[in-house]
Amino acid sequence: MNRYPLWKYLLLLFVLAAGVLYALPNLYGEQPAVQVSNAGGDAATQALVQRVRSTLTDADAAPEDITLEEGRLLALYKSTEAQLRAAGVLKRQLGNDYTVALNLAPSTPDWLRAVGAEPMALGLDLRGGVHFLLEVDMETVFNETYDRYARDIPRFLRDESIRYSRASREGDSVRLQFPNAQGLNEAQDALGGEFDVLRFNEAPDADNTLVATLTETEQQRITDFALQQNLTTLRNRVNELGVAEPLVQRQGESRIVVELPGVQDTAEAKRLLGKTATLEYRLVAQGQDAQAAERSGNVPAGTELYKTRDGRPILLEQDVIASGDQLVDASSGFDQQSGSPAVFVTLDGQAASKMFDTTSAHVGDPMAVLFIENRIDTRYENGEEIRERKKVEEVISVANIRSAFGKRFQTTGLERGEAHDLALLLRAGALAAPVNIVEERTIGPSLGADNIAQGRLAVIVGFVLVIAFMAIYYRGFGLFANAALLMNLVLIVALLSLLQATLTLPGIAGIVLTVGMAVDANVLIFERIREELGAGNTPQSAIKSGYDKAFSSIADANVTTLIAAIVLFGFGTGPIKGFAVTLSLGIITSMFTAIVGTRAIANLVYGRKRRLQKLSI
Repeated sequence: MNRYPLWKYLLLLFVLAAGVLYALPNLYGEQPAVQVSNAGGDAATQALVQRVRSTLTDADAAPEDITLEEGRLLALYKSTEAQLRAAGVLKRQLGNDYTVALNLAPSTPDWLRAVGAEPMALGLDLRGGVHFLLEVDMETVFNETYDRYARDIPRFLRDESIRYSRASREGDSVRLQFPNAQGLNEAQDALGGEFDVLRFNEAPDADNTLVATLTETEQQRITDFALQQNLTTLRNRVNELGVAEPLVQRQGESRIVVELPGVQDTAEAKRLLGKTATLEYRLVAQGQDAQAAERSGNVPAGTELYKTRDGRPILLEQDVIASGDQLVDASSGFDQQSGSPAVFVTLDGQAASKMFDTTSAHVGDPMAVLFIENRIDTRYENGEEIRERKKVEEVISVANIRSAFGKRFQTTGLERGEAHDLALLLRAGALAAPVNIVEERTIGPSLGADNIAQGRLAVIVGFVLVIAFMAIYYRGFGLFANAALLMNLVLIVALLSLLQATLTLPGIAGIVLTVGMAVDANVLIFERIREELGAGNTPQSAIKSGYDKAFSSIADANVTTLIAAIVLFGFGTGPIKGFAVTLSLGIITSMFTAIVGTRAIANLVYGRKRRLQKLSI
């Protein structure tokens, strides 16, 4: 009546063995490490290992060991204090050519790594690091959009030979004035088909004037695109920083959460995350007097007035040959002839073709590199924080075109640190809009260690109390439940490790809750067995009825809790998701261990006793 076939016992043993195997790496823990990677993206070499080792040894900060893993160098230390000191030494000595970041290296033996067994990934609150809440400046997005249409619409009208008197950007609109009603009607018919994302209405306060505004659908599309572009770009920049297990996710309509576990240098992270630098390559306007244009304020048609880094005015053609968003690769280095810092860029196919055509037709003419950066400057007046949007545009390089070139070339005129940062930003992509850091938190590694210790203590205390209660109240069957509870805890840890789900402090709370909830199913089963015994059924029949009749109640209770956990995961943010993940996994494993695990033990102990007279329950 109460016997399992051999294959069920083998399946249970296989699941338990796999759980122990994949949970085992967590016993070895993690070791503080300093990660060093090449700023240009190249893999670390043995030469770098020797340089780092000698640098740290000379500074009396020698590591326990130095390893090369997946092209990155890790210097291992015993304590976080030694790790922080070594990171400071390497940042000062290696300079901007290398990225130095704090990390935690698993101490997992090679034989476990060979089967893919890794420790659980720890979140920000357990590992320590920095948390940023960034707000995307949507006002700048729409300003740039309307500026672009203020240039594109007049160009289209000229191409269509439609006369207009004036075109200007006014607030969130573009105003077009025409000499007569006929010109207005012709423009309205032509513009409606070409610029279908704009609404063209006649101005109520002026004759023969059209006002162009974005449709609501296009405004929402631009907002979503800007946020998604910033998400992608920020993820790329975080990857360039070499941070392990970063979190970059959307929050609401205009905010982005960035969490960098293991990073303690907030200045470096802030400096790179918020930048919106890019480049534009343009021809220098020939036969025009830039100084006269600056004095008079009259800029010749088809040109724009800028200044070089030394303050000299310069006129550039409006047509952009190539820009930063058309780059497919960028790296920093040094010019072989002058030895000055340089950024080596590679253009995509369309931009490379235009660059080749332009340089072929203008050999001997000067071409300028325009550096553009959108940023938000913060100042304080009377203790109040004031944030100002600022757009920096300056010509960093002017050189004569010696010969035609297209896909690959270099840009000079930058300082060494600027070249490194600009190459990183160009590789990662430009932000669609400036971002403003509205919240910043730093969690030290010591606080993370305290959180882990407290979480571990909570799990142990909860586990011991549940074990004691079950053993006292349900005696022999209580021991079965305790064995299943231990198996359940092992399986949760194994699944978290196998899935590499990031464990946070709320996740530990989910594990503690699961420890308490895991015995609910056993309580229902054991109480049902007691009722069957009280009704006069035989012990064997009581065991069978207890497991069979309690199953529906167990399934109902756990499925409803699982649905709630799935909803929390779907609609929650980082910490809530962590809680939902551990709770969901705990529900699944607890049902397996309570229904299959305890019954397997009960069948093994009592199933072969035909004349069973009494149960220890």
